[in-house]
Amino acid sequence: MTKRIFRAIMLVAGIILLASLLIIMDCLYEYFASLQESELKDQLSLAAAGVEQGGEDYLARVKSKRYRLTWIAPDGTVKYDSGSDKSTLDNHAEREEVRQALEAGEGQSTRYSATLMQKTMYYAKRLDDGSVIRISVSRATIATLALGMLRPVVIIVLAALVLAIVMANRLAQRIVAPLNALDLDHPLDNDAYEEIAPLLSRINRQHTQIDAQMRALDKKKDEFNAITRSMNEGLVLLDEKGSIISMNPAARQLFNAEENCAGHDFITVDRNPKLSEAIRAAYDGGRGETTIDRGGKVYQLDVSRIESDGKTAGAVILGFDITEKQNADAMRREFTANVSHELKTPLQGIIGSAELIENGMVKAEDMPRFVGHIRQEAQRLVTLIGDIIRLSQLDEGCDMPTECVDLKAVAAEAANDLRTEAEERHIGVEVRGESVCITGVRRLLYEIIYNLCDNAVKYNRAGGSVSITVGEKDGLATVTVADTGIGIPEEHQARVFERFYRVDKSHSKESGGTGLGLSIVKHAVMYHHGSIRLESVPNGGTTVTVTLPA
Repeated sequence: MTKRIFRAIMLVAGIILLASLLIIMDCLYEYFASLQESELKDQLSLAAAGVEQGGEDYLARVKSKRYRLTWIAPDGTVKYDSGSDKSTLDNHAEREEVRQALEAGEGQSTRYSATLMQKTMYYAKRLDDGSVIRISVSRATIATLALGMLRPVVIIVLAALVLAIVMANRLAQRIVAPLNALDLDHPLDNDAYEEIAPLLSRINRQHTQIDAQMRALDKKKDEFNAITRSMNEGLVLLDEKGSIISMNPAARQLFNAEENCAGHDFITVDRNPKLSEAIRAAYDGGRGETTIDRGGKVYQLDVSRIESDGKTAGAVILGFDITEKQNADAMRREFTANVSHELKTPLQGIIGSAELIENGMVKAEDMPRFVGHIRQEAQRLVTLIGDIIRLSQLDEGCDMPTECVDLKAVAAEAANDLRTEAEERHIGVEVRGESVCITGVRRLLYEIIYNLCDNAVKYNRAGGSVSITVGEKDGLATVTVADTGIGIPEEHQARVFERFYRVDKSHSKESGGTGLGLSIVKHAVMYHHGSIRLESVPNGGTTVTVTLPA
C-alpha cells in the first residue's frame, strides 16, 4: 500500500510540475511577445519619421542587427533593405503586410520558418509619398525557448523530483503508519482514521462470528476426539492425496503408528499391499475392504470414499477386530462337524444291529446282546443330545431358577452317583472341606462337579484316588477336584475345555462320553461369573479348581 501511495503522489507531483512549467513558459512567451510587438511598432514609427525627413540617407545611417528595415516603392519595388541587396529582392507588392499598408495605411503579418524554428513579425506603414516602410524582427518559438531553457528546467525538475520523492515517501509512511499500527484483534479499540471506522466495525463483527464458529468447531473437535478415543475400532481419516488427517488410539495401536503421524502419507505407516489395494478401490469406486492379521488377531478393514461437492475429499478407514467372530465361526463349523460325527456313530450302531435283527441274521441266543447294544447306543445318543441342549441354553444365556446351594452337599451327591463306576475301577472318591452355600443354579453346579469327577475317574489309574475339596476364602467359594490319573500334556491343557476336544481319542472311545463335559463345565462356571484353573502333570495327576462368588 505504501508503494501505491508513493507512486500516486509522485504521479500527481509530476503532472503538476509539468503543467506549471508549460503554463509559465506560455505566459512568459506571450508577455514578451506583446512587449516586442509594442516596441516594434514604436520603432516603425520612428523609422517612418526618419525616412520622410532623410530618405535613404537616414536608412543608411541606421545600424541594427536586431531589426530589418525595408523601403518599398508604391509599385512594390524594393528601394532599400538593411538586410540584403535590393537588386536581389523580388517585388513586394503582394506581401500581406505591404498590401495592407498600401490599402489601409498600416499592415502586419507573421511568417514561421520550420527550418530555423522561429517566427518573423512584419509591420508596414505607408508614407506620405505612397511608399511603404517595413520593419521586421525574428522571434523564437516556444520550442526554441524550451531548448534554450533546457538546462535550468532540467535542474529545476530534478530538484523538484528529489524533493517530491522525499516528501512523498514521508507522507506515504505517515499515511500508512496508523494503518500498520491497527490492532485487528481489538478493532474497536483503535484510534485511527475516521474513514476506516465502518471497516473496523465490520472486522469486529467478523471476529465475533469467527470466535463463535471456532468455539463450535473446537467443541465438535473435542467431541469427535472423545468419541474416537473411546472407540475399540480403529479409525483413520485420509485426505484426497492419501495423507493422514487423524488416527485414533485404536488405529495407532493396530498399525503401530506414532502419535504425531498426522500429515504423513499413509503408505509410510502401513505398506500392506492388500490394504493399499483396498484404499485405491475406495478412491476409484467408493468402497474397498480387506482383512489383515496383526499380533495374532484378525482385523477387517472397511475403506469408504468421502465426497464433497461431487469431488473426492478423502477416505475413512475403519478397522474391526473379528478374531472372536472368526473363531466363533470356526468353532461353529467344527461343532457342527463334530455333532454330525458324534450323532452318526451311535445311529450307525443302532441301524446296523436293527438291520441284522430285521433280516433274521441274529440267533436267538445272541438277541439279548444286540438289543443291549441298541439300548446302549440309544442312551449314548440321548446323553449327547442332552449335553448339546444344555450347551445351547448356556450359550444363549437363558434365565434359570436360582437357589441357595450347599456346594459340599452337591459334591457328596456327585461322588455318590459315581461311586459304582469308581469301585469297578478300584478308585477311591473322597469329599472334604466345609459347607459353603452360594446362590446359583443347582443343576448347573451339580454338572460342574459331576463332570470334573467323572473325568477324574475315567482317566485315572487302577487303585488311584479322586479328592473333592470344598472351601471358602476372601468371599469366594472354591471347589477343587484332584486325581492321581494319567495327566494332560501341556500342549493340550489350553484346549481341553473346547467342545468335542479329546487328548487321546482312542482312550476316549473306550471310556465313553460325549466330549462335551468339560465344555459344559466351562460355560456353567461362566454363567455363575466364576473362573476355572487347571494344573496337570503327565503321569502325575490333574487338579482342577473352580472359584465362584460366595
